[in-house]
Amino acid sequence: MTSRSSRATARPSSEGRAVARTQTLLPGKDGIGTVRRTTLPGGLRIVTETLPSVRSATFGIWAHVGSRDETPALNGATHYLEHLLFKGTHQRSALDISAAIDAVGGEMNAFTAKEYTCYYARVLDTDLPLAIDVVCDMLTGSLILDEDVDAERGVILEEIAMTEDDPGDVVHELFAQTMFGDTPLGRPVLGTVDTVNALSRGQIARFYKKHYDPTHLVVAAAGNVDHATVVRQVRRAFEKAGALTRTDAVPVAPRDGLRTLRAAGRVELLNRKTEQAHVVLGMPGLARTDERRWALGVLNTALGGGMSSRLFQEVREKRGLAYSVYSYTSGFADCGLFGVYAGCRPGQVHDVLKICRDELHKVASDGLTDDEIARAVGQLSGSTVLGLEDTGALMNRIGKSELCWGTQMSVDDMLDRIAAVTPDEVREVARDVLDQRPSLSVIGPLKDKQADRLHQAVS
Repeated sequence: MTSRSSRATARPSSEGRAVARTQTLLPGKDGIGTVRRTTLPGGLRIVTETLPSVRSATFGIWAHVGSRDETPALNGATHYLEHLLFKGTHQRSALDISAAIDAVGGEMNAFTAKEYTCYYARVLDTDLPLAIDVVCDMLTGSLILDEDVDAERGVILEEIAMTEDDPGDVVHELFAQTMFGDTPLGRPVLGTVDTVNALSRGQIARFYKKHYDPTHLVVAAAGNVDHATVVRQVRRAFEKAGALTRTDAVPVAPRDGLRTLRAAGRVELLNRKTEQAHVVLGMPGLARTDERRWALGVLNTALGGGMSSRLFQEVREKRGLAYSVYSYTSGFADCGLFGVYAGCRPGQVHDVLKICRDELHKVASDGLTDDEIARAVGQLSGSTVLGLEDTGALMNRIGKSELCWGTQMSVDDMLDRIAAVTPDEVREVARDVLDQRPSLSVIGPLKDKQADRLHQAVS
């Protein structure tokens, strides 16, 4: 990603404090949509996007840590820690944390991914100081008590059980394992029953201390916010917790990955008594920094991104073989996935799989038509804008961009980049990605003969 402009100013020190550095990354129009970044001397980055016309604000803190940073013995520690930060600090109990946001009609939550974690609160603009104080307190002052670790263990085991009850979710975890094997990217974000049961309070506390240093954090706020005010309030909260003592600290660079090995032609089957068989067929995709990702996004939209897409038309509309069928992409720091999902009756798995494989082969060899590409460009452009219509989505965009790319791209620049994708670029990326030997993951009530045929299907 590239930023359209960058103007830096040094903020004068206050009461002898070290100087912060502020930059205007995107100027916006008449002050609307302006994105600014301030880097505090302790290495903490604060980015904001200002929208004076709304009455809400979303405040979040992004941590440069995900399940990819776990050893096998620590699998699930990132997500476990996410739960524990809501359990209480020196200032607030778990009830105090939730009650503070509930009392102003706000919402607060968090999510853990393979390469980052995010904690956020969405409130009325007038209640933003409260949200800042509560979320900053959680991130800097968590107690991680033994009794909370023990109590939350049961909650996480229930969450794992709930996920296991949804084969549509499990099949995607199975596909990651199929592609990446026993590596951090291949292991489940939630961990397993065995790893969660084995995690100790000491292990989680050390993980917290290592990965929640201010240099590993990005603060993001979007909505009716004033950048200088947000910076002042965040700085006060972190200094109060003693978290900005290293005045020479610098932020960690965006993750560059470890060149994870990816498998081809692997098949993983999970036999379960489900009403549907759940299928993911896919292959290596592109890293999130690959410039071809824009063309891949157009390809993905045309192939399986909507009701007019190839896969939807062929599998559902023409043949009625599935209710849900789509394609998707996942980009990581150094690699990616391209996958096709379908849920169908167990006896129709082979028909659905053949159609999907045939369509992937056709697009890889013959490409998409100009009309399909033009329609996909329009659909991707529209969904990009519509997906940024609330302050939560805007906070996610600027926070993730700062953490993963270190730069910001305006919505107009994104739309220009999508519009600039040519049919030749789409056809080239289709050959590069879709012409690879696929891997396959299936969950369902599979008979022995079916299993043998599925193994042969990707050979």
